[in-house]
Amino acid sequence: MTTMAEETAVRAPEAPRDGDVRRHELAAFLRSRRERIAPEQVGLPRGRRRRTPGLRREEVAQLSAVGVTWYTWLEQARDIQVSVQVLDALARALLLDPGERAHLFQLAGVADPTPATTCPSVTPAMRAVLEQVEPFPACLQNSRYDILAYNRTYGLLLCDLDTVPPENRNCMVLSYTHAEWQSSIVHLEETQRLMAARFRAAMAGHLTEPAWKMLLKRLRTESPEFRAAWDRHEVVSHRTKRKEFLNRHVGRIAVDHTDLWLTPGAGPRIVTYVPADEESRERLERLRVIAVERAAAAV
Repeated sequence: MTTMAEETAVRAPEAPRDGDVRRHELAAFLRSRRERIAPEQVGLPRGRRRRTPGLRREEVAQLSAVGVTWYTWLEQARDIQVSVQVLDALARALLLDPGERAHLFQLAGVADPTPATTCPSVTPAMRAVLEQVEPFPACLQNSRYDILAYNRTYGLLLCDLDTVPPENRNCMVLSYTHAEWQSSIVHLEETQRLMAARFRAAMAGHLTEPAWKMLLKRLRTESPEFRAAWDRHEVVSHRTKRKEFLNRHVGRIAVDHTDLWLTPGAGPRIVTYVPADEESRERLERLRVIAVERAAAAV
């Protein structure tokens, strides 16, 4: 004979698992975004016998270069693995904005390897701080060295950063693959070696994350210099350091690099370059004026 409590426990439905909830939310999100897109928006003919609002499943599969059956399983909340590449293709096919793209990756439980052009951590207050420290160059970086925001002086310090695509605005990528950025660093070889050592130290907490793994693969593929520095297995923690740059607008500049951490851990930070001497201070002021004039001319 069972007690009332035992009968209640037996009859109680099993609580849904987190993975099940995520898959059903992902399926509903994909359907909602598919149904809101008119075929004409993505260059497809509407036809006369269309009953589905928005796009058909096979059309999304075609635009994303994935199998129709596989995409159907996604919308049916099947327990299948979704790669970073497929999520990126779906985000493009479904015309997702940055917030929707971030939501898609979060529902799939996958880190987005592409830094967003707008980041929730970049608040108006932080942008104001970057502007107020002018003419000192300053930027906001995450732990993976993506440059999320920067003031006008920083934007012209090593290259014209506004002309660099957002997906390439990463200090590691720029230091190892961007010719103008490299030519602006006075002690390039030493700087590259130290950056690789700091990147290795930072990556210790992110070894299995796709975004970090893809960045590492890109650097190893595109830069022999990075491969050589990486294979040294050197590790260096963040610290204040004197740096010298050769700016194409105002000449040589010496600065002290300081990280202002925004969280208790080694996460997002404001990077500032304070002039190390009076001559560098004057040249940074001239660089700020040039940046202001260029911005005014572009309006």
